[in-house]
Amino acid sequence: MDSKDVLLEAKGLQAWYGAAQILYDVDLNVRRGEVVALMGRNGAGKSTTLKTLMGMLAKRKGQIRFMGKDISKSDPHDAARLGLGFVPEDRRVFTDLTVMENLAVGRQPARHWPDGTAAPLWTPEALFKLFPNLGEMPQRPGGRMSGGEQQMLTVARTLMGNPYLVLLDEPSEGVAPVIVEQMAQMILELKAQGVSILLSEQNMHFAELVSDRAYVLEKGQIRYQASMAELAANDEVRRSYLSV
Repeated sequence: MDSKDVLLEAKGLQAWYGAAQILYDVDLNVRRGEVVALMGRNGAGKSTTLKTLMGMLAKRKGQIRFMGKDISKSDPHDAARLGLGFVPEDRRVFTDLTVMENLAVGRQPARHWPDGTAAPLWTPEALFKLFPNLGEMPQRPGGRMSGGEQQMLTVARTLMGNPYLVLLDEPSEGVAPVIVEQMAQMILELKAQGVSILLSEQNMHFAELVSDRAYVLEKGQIRYQASMAELAANDEVRRSYLSV
């Protein structure tokens, strides 16, 4: 693995909610142009891992490097300014703001890769091509949208920050099958345009459609890592750590 290609790397990641330790020495990385799935059952620590990487948990240990910079002690807004995007599971749209206003909240300047080439630049027009549903309702308040539409809006708002890498929490959770299909197509399109993604997911079929590699979490520890094809073929691992 060429270290120049590694966008995000965590070593020995630990995290707590109050006195309760949730993560235990998690090591992972995401390379440029990759979609990586963080798999596991409910309560395995997937969402906590993403929040810890984003700097959202006050009590944490370990090293986190993003774009060559140490962000182990950074706040979420610092990580966002560096080009790390976060899409929470609970969406968090601004319900009183329109689609266009929600997008404007996320806007950040254009970015460039270390070699000087331009990183993907997102505009409302480009996002409406990615999410045609949103293009049909630019003036609709966020509070008058379905759960699936709010999920799309949250992703679109994050992309307005022109991130190098997106942390995507449970994209298929609690939305209609047609939206799940649209989310899968969206992830593949983002990958094609050079956006890397680390997603937490329980849905094996969804993860298999979009991901290059996978880490499997159980009780806050990485139990298995492999290509997605290898995970899909490993019945024992899927039975032990992913089956309900």
